[in-house]
Amino acid sequence: MTETSITPAIKAEIISESMPYIRRFHGKTIVIKFGGNAMIDEQLQKSFAHDVALLKLIGLNPIVVHGGGPQIDKALKRLGKEGTFLQGMRVTDADTMEVVEWVLGGQVQQDIVMMINQAGGKAVGLTGKDGGLIKAKKKLMDNLQDPDNPLDIGFVGDVQSIDPSVIKVLQNDQFIPVISPIAYNEEDDAVYNINADIVAGRIAQVMMAEKLVLLTDIRGVLDKEKQLIKRLNTKSINELIEDGTISGGMLPKLTGALEAANAGVNSVHIIDGRVPHSLLLEILTNDGVGSMITV
Repeated sequence: MTETSITPAIKAEIISESMPYIRRFHGKTIVIKFGGNAMIDEQLQKSFAHDVALLKLIGLNPIVVHGGGPQIDKALKRLGKEGTFLQGMRVTDADTMEVVEWVLGGQVQQDIVMMINQAGGKAVGLTGKDGGLIKAKKKLMDNLQDPDNPLDIGFVGDVQSIDPSVIKVLQNDQFIPVISPIAYNEEDDAVYNINADIVAGRIAQVMMAEKLVLLTDIRGVLDKEKQLIKRLNTKSINELIEDGTISGGMLPKLTGALEAANAGVNSVHIIDGRVPHSLLLEILTNDGVGSMITV
């Protein structure tokens, strides 16, 4: 259904349905991880920017944490490099890290900031390095063949700590923070790329967010028959991981989701960013469009 095909009566019904949610979530923080195809389709970009600006306008406090996998891959190919992944994480040598920092902290972030501002919001771009927002530590991956020797995947980090003071200052001045998941490690004087889902989850915890919303390229968490699972909890997620239903890039998403839910974030939502205005549909309507995770 396109916006032009929605009749005034249906629009009125949608607005009426959203009122209890606007009242319930007024003043609450919503952390949104923006990634996947929604970042490379112009109409979906505009839809997302509109949704974020509108959420701020009606009294919620959105924080955007973005990825940029497709844009990084495109930039690497221009340099004759191919992206390599291990357990859903990008293997990142020094040359790749230079590209990642330029793409995430420059091109992608500024595009998102500009779109939100054009939609009527007041967005400000940050990286994890700004204001000491995120301190990184080097991430080592489990070695399934040799558990005693974890795998070094280069300049890939994990969150050591988060100081949310710069985010709070921006929120108090009615700005929308747009955060790139790159951060500095003081011990080895290096910059690290951190999985955006994990950064979004940790920021949601520290900010005591009402919701964490992860935009993906699929409808949400799917069962073995590829059917959407609308509600999940810790037990059901662990079972899906153990039996192999959940793997690959969905693993870090659900790891961050579980950590956030167990740390006090009321609900985590994994939704299809390919659906126009999926953000508003998930937060402000009865049915939603994705998978909701609670403890």
